[in-house]
Amino acid sequence: MGARRLPGVAALLTAGAVVLTGCGAQADLSAATTITGASGTPGAAGAEAGPAKAPVTAPVTAPRKTLKLGAKGTSVTWLQRRLAALGYLPGKADGSYGGTTLAAVWAFQKVNGITPTSTIARRTWEALEQPKTPKVLVGNGKPTRAEVNLTKQIMVLYVDGQVRLITHISSGSGVPYCETTTWQGKEQRFCGSARTPTGDFRTTWRASGWHKSYLGQLYNPIFFNGGIAFHGALSVPLSPASHGCVRMPMNVAEVLPGLLGKGVPVHVRGAFRRA
Repeated sequence: MGARRLPGVAALLTAGAVVLTGCGAQADLSAATTITGASGTPGAAGAEAGPAKAPVTAPVTAPRKTLKLGAKGTSVTWLQRRLAALGYLPGKADGSYGGTTLAAVWAFQKVNGITPTSTIARRTWEALEQPKTPKVLVGNGKPTRAEVNLTKQIMVLYVDGQVRLITHISSGSGVPYCETTTWQGKEQRFCGSARTPTGDFRTTWRASGWHKSYLGQLYNPIFFNGGIAFHGALSVPLSPASHGCVRMPMNVAEVLPGLLGKGVPVHVRGAFRRA
């Protein structure tokens, strides 16, 4: 199925709201705070600064200017380029701090033990100067593998033993659900526990563009555990919010199929604890 044009954004991040849209991306907008990215449609992902094969460790000096969402200027450009060099995907290095860059900031903060926030202040700048690497979940894992950390809500992709990509995710909410939808030509009711099971899996089949499942729409899904997949979503909140799939920002889902092949090990570990 080909991708259709998105509504003028590359990512929509809904902070703090549990949006039960299955493995899909149809956001419940009631009482939700929506942050819109400024990186264009998914087709613009080729213009982004790509992730490095390994984290950059050379000494650097950060601008140290407090940045809030919506900020513009050279300090934002520095932030975007630094995040991209460290393996995150903040979108275009265009000097505009929008939702796509925010998702990369959240991932970086979580890896570095900082409570995720949209404000870039002293602790985040210091961490950008001397960043930590993600905790390895499977010490004896294959050189090319994906590790999903449910506790921190991040996914790390290793290629040939090097960190290739680190991204913010939103996994299964853990909230039981029953939903009625039209599927295969008739109205059906589906119930489940909205869990992302831990364990060791491998990537299987995938689809390009928007793929309709019985619980919603998935963008560029890559399945690894039955009907559970990595996929792009228009809502990727800080808390787990899916029916079990691993949601990720749209710009990440745009490039992931080119990095993550079939039969690649996927290790899912941890458990999210709500505050």
